[in-house]
Amino acid sequence: MSFEIPDDCRFLDSHEWARREDSTVRIGVSDFAQDELGDVVFVELPAEGDAVTAGEDFGVIESIKAVSDLYAPVSGTVVAVNDDLVDAPELVNEDPYGDGWMVDVEIDDESELDGLLSPDEYDDQIA
Repeated sequence: MSFEIPDDCRFLDSHEWARREDSTVRIGVSDFAQDELGDVVFVELPAEGDAVTAGEDFGVIESIKAVSDLYAPVSGTVVAVNDDLVDAPELVNEDPYGDGWMVDVEIDDESELDGLLSPDEYDDQIA
């Protein structure tokens, strides 16, 4: 099976993605992750203004199969939260790189993006 891996995203080993958007970084979980999890029924995210630290958990995603921590690909301050996921967590399954995004973070250190997996490296990891 082949999974969507956008060219404009970088990835963590734990299947979160990060995409540069102007002055912020948008974060979500990969197509592979949502497929592995199955039907997402609940997402717990930080609040606007909360700090997140690269490599540390910033929330929880729950599916009919499992509960998993969400890990921050970069450090910074949460400037937007996808509140649509409260009432429609299935957006993570339907559109993981679009409507299923989780948080936007004002990044502290731009170089953290360079330490993430490229789309090709991530593709090799999940193959």
